[in-house]
Amino acid sequence: MTYIAPGEAWSEAQEPERVETRLAVPDIYCAGCISKIERHLPAWPGIHAARVNFSSRTVVVSHLPDLAEPDLIRAFDAIGYDAQPLHNAASFERSQGLKRLIRALAVAAFAAMNVMLLSVSVWSGAEGHSRDLFHWISAAIAIPAVAYAGRPFFDSAARALRAGTTNMDVPISIGVLLATGMSLYETATSGRHAWFDGAVMLLTFLLAGRVLDEMMRGRAASGAEALVRRTAPGAMRLDARGESQWVAADALQVGDQLLVAAGERLAADGIIERGRSRFDLSLLTGESEPVLRGPGDAAAAGTLNLDGPVVLRVTAVGEARAIAEIARLMEGATQAKSRYVRLADRAARLYAPAVHLLAALSFAGWMIAGAGVHQSLLIATAVLLITCPCALGLAVPVAQVVVCSAMMRAGLLGKEGSELERRATANAALLDKTGTLTLGRPKPSGLEALSEQERRIARGLAMASRHPIAVALRQGLGGGGVGPAALADIEERAGEGVYARFEGRAVAMRRLNAAELATVRDEASMTVALDLGEGRAHIIRFADALRPDAGEAVRELAALGLPPSIMSGDRPDAVRALAGQLGIPAIGGMSPADKLAHLESQVKAGVRPLMVGDGLNDGPALAAAHVSMAPGSASDVGQQAADIVFLGDGLLCLPRAVRASRATMRIVRQNLILAVGYNVFAVPLAIGGFVTPLIAALAMSSSSLIVVANSLRLRWAVQ
Repeated sequence: MTYIAPGEAWSEAQEPERVETRLAVPDIYCAGCISKIERHLPAWPGIHAARVNFSSRTVVVSHLPDLAEPDLIRAFDAIGYDAQPLHNAASFERSQGLKRLIRALAVAAFAAMNVMLLSVSVWSGAEGHSRDLFHWISAAIAIPAVAYAGRPFFDSAARALRAGTTNMDVPISIGVLLATGMSLYETATSGRHAWFDGAVMLLTFLLAGRVLDEMMRGRAASGAEALVRRTAPGAMRLDARGESQWVAADALQVGDQLLVAAGERLAADGIIERGRSRFDLSLLTGESEPVLRGPGDAAAAGTLNLDGPVVLRVTAVGEARAIAEIARLMEGATQAKSRYVRLADRAARLYAPAVHLLAALSFAGWMIAGAGVHQSLLIATAVLLITCPCALGLAVPVAQVVVCSAMMRAGLLGKEGSELERRATANAALLDKTGTLTLGRPKPSGLEALSEQERRIARGLAMASRHPIAVALRQGLGGGGVGPAALADIEERAGEGVYARFEGRAVAMRRLNAAELATVRDEASMTVALDLGEGRAHIIRFADALRPDAGEAVRELAALGLPPSIMSGDRPDAVRALAGQLGIPAIGGMSPADKLAHLESQVKAGVRPLMVGDGLNDGPALAAAHVSMAPGSASDVGQQAADIVFLGDGLLCLPRAVRASRATMRIVRQNLILAVGYNVFAVPLAIGGFVTPLIAALAMSSSSLIVVANSLRLRWAVQ
């Protein structure tokens, strides 16, 4: 997929010929991969720059237009990475990669269990031909298992070596192959010891950590596909004779005339030429109250036409639509956030060179001391095995899995492992209003003042419209067992309301006139007038109620060092009224770009914001925030952009999630200290020749089990 970079202020005079191509690179595992790609890829002729999106395992390459995808793939291959065209197969490829890891883990675990059983006989004192038989059976099980289960590490190591670099998988592969090769040699020469059990057990623990990590990282969706689903797949296009014909959205052109009926979403941006109707703009602005649009007014793709038919002149299609711009903002924001480097990745940076150096020095030192090639190789193998990063590899993913299970039981659904670390370091909370602090469900008040007959009239009028206010009124009246009145001459007038007759007199549910508006000063509510004939009218207020524990959640966030504020697309007066109720600062009337700009200014000032929002208008800010959360009622775009989705109507889950993440980071640091401390104690013994490969494998396994046991303490972290 090739496109001009969004958000880059490149003038034609400065950069006349550069385009961008996004490729999937599934072999990005750590911060070293990010650094390597972004430093080395621009050295390829025609490539200007590369930006890695770690969470989605994609890379955006800025290059000259005469470079095709195959050329870019060859450039990645030259630095040791397998790149693939993104298209629509990225999620499928990821799922397939996880399935391959699970199959490899199953094979390694099966082999480890069986080889360990065979080893028991050897440890129990089997000698001579019996011992050789057990060793050969172990070899028959272990060698195919190592060849299959070790492929994720072998392939990665081979690509790195071909590119003249190294990574964590290189010493892992060397250690496994050395242990297997030395074991086969010992078996063939009737040696006393073989270490097939250590090799396959090593792979089992490593693959377990890799599977858990892969499951937790997930793929952070850009949101573009979700945004497309929120627009109409096509529209009714008018020809020169005024006849309409359905046309797919991607076939629309600027200048086309579209007939948009009530209840339809717009497939393109345009200007209304005929008709007048109210539009639900909540998808783009987050504002609860529909907005009246008429001739000469602009209307954006994805908005919902509520009242009546309009004729629209198309002004923007495809990637030029406002909704596509939001998708680009989200993509750019996600790339910025992906530069966060996880604690485990930072620890892993030093692993490969340190282990290589230790093993090489051990081999060379014992050769100089006259131990011979065989003994020196055994000691070097023991060093590689005992320093194997099983505990390091399990330190983070096991803790993540345990705490995420606890969070799930509490209604918190995390998507990506690094968000735990980012959430733990957040120092401010930016909250959307509608659908986040409030329930996003307007409720009428004052209905108890209506008589039974008036309630029946009101329900009859409400049932004649699909307007959100009418729906809310219908729901508010539905619990009293009162049926709708039989109305005649029902007419819904675009932007005005529903008019009808009841027993010969005119009734209506309508907008307030100027005189009525002057008497209504409730800035936080929406209002309608219910005409009952004979000059009688009731004003019905609709308010979007606060979530039940919003005030307590705001106070707890402040106590945790995350002072909250409101950032909303709703009317400024409504936002100020709610902010005053909660006692926190607020900004209203913000567009998606405004929210993103405000958030980025906060980040530049050193703030690490926790963003909480629910709508498409929050998508770019959710993607750009240090960490983000969305309610279960949020749009699919909001849910995909957020790091965590929380269920239920309460907001106390926000401070609970922060406390859980901080507890997780304490456990992770303890795990890393345990992993490093184990190596500090064990490595000198291995270098000194006091540890056999078998003991090294057992010690490595013990350290991994200690890390797992420590992580299980997080089962009660979310309280």
